[in-house]
Amino acid sequence: MRSHRSCSRSGCPLPAVATLTYVYADSTAVVGPLATAHEPHTYDLCAEHAKRLTAPRGWELVRPDGDFDAPPAPTSDDLSALADAVREAGRPTPPADPPPPDPTDPPGRRGHLRALPTPP
Repeated sequence: MRSHRSCSRSGCPLPAVATLTYVYADSTAVVGPLATAHEPHTYDLCAEHAKRLTAPRGWELVRPDGDFDAPPAPTSDDLSALADAVREAGRPTPPADPPPPDPTDPPGRRGHLRALPTPP
């Protein structure tokens, strides 16, 4: 079954067959099979625009080598891997362990500020 979504490129009436997602943290643009539902911050592309897309300077472009016209049907393994990747990406990064206290610091010191005695 074909999607009724159109290419996101301005003025392009062709049907969308691929989805473009930018991963800003990794400076990566990912062009993959058309997402099952339109997601915010993604772009649906027709086959021609998906093939001709270039990434911004200094970015990596991830794109499968095959055609987007006839994407293979997803298997349960593909869906499980995708669900795991989405869950992993949505998990908050645990905070880094604080450094051990410096034994030369006076007791009761918190943070980077220190109270100094006033001169007599």
